[in-house]
Amino acid sequence: MTSPTQPADAFRYYLRVRYQECDAQHVVFNARYGDYADLSCFEFMRAALPKASDAFDGSFEVQTVKQVVEWKAPARFDDVLESSIWVSRFGTTSFDLTCSLRRASAGETEPTVTITTTYVHVDNTTWTKKPIPPKYRDALENGARGKATDHAAYFERTDKPAQPRA
Repeated sequence: MTSPTQPADAFRYYLRVRYQECDAQHVVFNARYGDYADLSCFEFMRAALPKASDAFDGSFEVQTVKQVVEWKAPARFDDVLESSIWVSRFGTTSFDLTCSLRRASAGETEPTVTITTTYVHVDNTTWTKKPIPPKYRDALENGARGKATDHAAYFERTDKPAQPRA
């Protein structure tokens, strides 16, 4: 079962906007949001797949084939972004991961940007597409719900309650 809308307990990834990702007005360059989605989706897969190493050791090999970005508001230098990630579509050989990023450090609840990335599962020797095995499909569908990875040290530097770590 996939969800085109964000589940309440979607996996969350926290990152801090770095100086070099911004223009002279301290606004994030548009192209950097693709980087944020890539980091978020990789951390999602590390948390969701049966073994964290499946995401990078060739066990579950994927290639990006499409990415759609919808900007709604700017992110700025030193903002902590919370990226909520979930599977929004499954096919036989492909799936979409949607990331909804919001400025957590500004207390915003509405997304700054929403990014949907289409991945195709491929054989790690021939690089041809192949069906997603049931164990990986089930793991992605479960989506590491309720888990979070905090690379911004957001919860260590605020009075927010501690969050689960992936």
